[in-house]
Amino acid sequence: MIKENNNALFSSQGFNTQDFPHGTFPFHLVTLKDYEDAMNYGMQVEKEEMEEILSNPETPTFENTIVALEQSGDLLGEVSDVFFNLTSAETNDEMDELAEKMSPILSDHATSLCFDPRLFKRVETVYNFYHKDHPEKYEQMSVEDKRLLDDTYDGLIRSGANLDEKKKARLKEISNEMSLLDLQFSQNKLKEINAFELHITNEADLKGLPATAIDAARQTAKEKNKDGWIITLKAPSMSPFMTYSANRELRKKVWIAYNTICTHNNKHNNFETVRKIVNLSLEEAQIIGYDTYADFVLVERMAENKENVYNLLNQLIKAYKPTALKELESIKKYAKELEGEDFELQPWDVGYYSNKLQEKLYNINSEMLRPYFELSKVKEGVFGLATRLYGITFVKNNDIPVYHKDVEAFEVLDKDGTFLAVLYCDFHPRDGKKSGAWMTTYRGQYYDKDGNNVRPHVSLVMNLTRPTATNPSLLTLGEVETFLHEFGHSLHEIFSQCKYGELSGTNVYWDFVELPSQLMENFSIERDFLSTFARHYQTGEQIPDDLIQRIIDSRNFCVAMGCLRQVSFGLLDMAYYTLTKPLTTDIQEFERNAWKDAVIIPTYDEACMSVQFSHIMAGGYAAGYYSYKWAEVLDADAFDLFKQNGLFDTNTANKFRNEVLSRGATEHPMVLYKRFRGKAPSIDALLKRNGIKKVEE
Repeated sequence: MIKENNNALFSSQGFNTQDFPHGTFPFHLVTLKDYEDAMNYGMQVEKEEMEEILSNPETPTFENTIVALEQSGDLLGEVSDVFFNLTSAETNDEMDELAEKMSPILSDHATSLCFDPRLFKRVETVYNFYHKDHPEKYEQMSVEDKRLLDDTYDGLIRSGANLDEKKKARLKEISNEMSLLDLQFSQNKLKEINAFELHITNEADLKGLPATAIDAARQTAKEKNKDGWIITLKAPSMSPFMTYSANRELRKKVWIAYNTICTHNNKHNNFETVRKIVNLSLEEAQIIGYDTYADFVLVERMAENKENVYNLLNQLIKAYKPTALKELESIKKYAKELEGEDFELQPWDVGYYSNKLQEKLYNINSEMLRPYFELSKVKEGVFGLATRLYGITFVKNNDIPVYHKDVEAFEVLDKDGTFLAVLYCDFHPRDGKKSGAWMTTYRGQYYDKDGNNVRPHVSLVMNLTRPTATNPSLLTLGEVETFLHEFGHSLHEIFSQCKYGELSGTNVYWDFVELPSQLMENFSIERDFLSTFARHYQTGEQIPDDLIQRIIDSRNFCVAMGCLRQVSFGLLDMAYYTLTKPLTTDIQEFERNAWKDAVIIPTYDEACMSVQFSHIMAGGYAAGYYSYKWAEVLDADAFDLFKQNGLFDTNTANKFRNEVLSRGATEHPMVLYKRFRGKAPSIDALLKRNGIKKVEE
């Protein structure tokens, strides 16, 4: 929260965030120069705060050292959070240039503070007081105070604050370089995606495409002042094209374009960026004292070590691969039935022919569902689900400033009417927005120095199908699931009731953070949920029961192939970050070897996932991509309790809210999970849900 005495922060505009509803950020008033000035000012303020802590002549205590540290840097944190959130959601060349300029400066600032020898000495004194000298006093501390103390000490150890000056200096160099590499990786990917367009001028080349996809392609062409239709590499454009286009050569062109981004001989090539990120990560881990970067990361994960990660991934391969091979063979067989015995299935064919097979087996495809998933109704349904489960409500507030005209802002109110959070919703793709979907915060939840419960400002950012001149935004079932997924993350922030910002909301272990999001996805095919909002956008007709049944019947169509795809990404991630020596081999060759046990679809030699794999190269999931499958085990097990007690059972929901969603990282996630579920999770619920293991009679 930007403090009231920091009006000088944006002196050129002369405003205070408290002038706006709930202290929200006035995006519309801030210039790039303001951001730069604010970050520089924030660094100066944090230096002064730190100096006050470190020069305190009093004996270091929990309050004057650990809590004081936790409460320092708020100003810089919020300003930099806003700025770097916007570089993902609404950027431009000038903002990218400023990000490149400020990233190493901010990184250098952070490491300089962390490596001040006075800091580690003070924290170590407090840590030893409780853990060595007076363990009885440690036991008397609250759960959150214990966690903050231990996390602060462990964090300094893991950052290298206890090392000699030479090692600190190298870690500082690595941190500065990594901050720039992460940014460059993401910028290169966005620019490559934006650079491609398939301009169609012959209407015959649209064969197979549904009216919604054609309409959207026409709209894109119109926005670019061109005739005809344009297909882009953004998901709402590319996905339906790859699923429905009957033009195999054009499918190939789009598939190759997407799967070879950042591999070309130009300034956006990411091969060396990947190599540098992997090798610097390894060097960082080894300086701190670990054999591999995965060893370093997994100490603070539920999985605990790389052996447990590989055990999960190998379990999944063993359980799912036989079924996946059968699924692929069925697709190949059906493609031959349609095209002739000489037809050889290629990567750009899989989506097209699997969709045709799904239509044959279940009489269903994503286009049949779009008319029932108009965005405003889906939003009502998702918000309504939260109201039914938790009693919360969402009130649109047009007085809350937003960073783009497409963004909506809502006040989230608890069941007793008290204010819980601000929720921004940013639904559609545009050139300044990265691909994919994510949840982020412009302000996290915490208690300030005066004991006030500072409530979070949460943002849902997605790339859902845009409305056109003739149709509203009509979503696929997959897009509905994406909405539910990111909304689950937002609930983790909205319900947070933690004392310290460092422990609040989604600041949990990476392999636990996906539980709330993936749990919400389960509702997407539940009849009782769909019937609350899914109505035809033209007729108002409720989605027919037989269509819902077809959704349910087809839920596990190619589920094993989907599982193996996720496992392959997990294997690739672990291969990079379990290296004990620097990566010197060809990136594409390394990739093929890393995931070969899980890849069953025909390959294309020039394709490369690594150079666009934002999650593990620039998104915080390095040595952690397995988390999606780990959390899937948890979410299947957790949702099983909802099914047992009733889909909308408020007691189950409130238990999940109180034991998981509101607790952040205040306790070990397995403790929280067991408190909610009453037992440890097992893989059985997932196998049963996916039809891999039959439900016992």
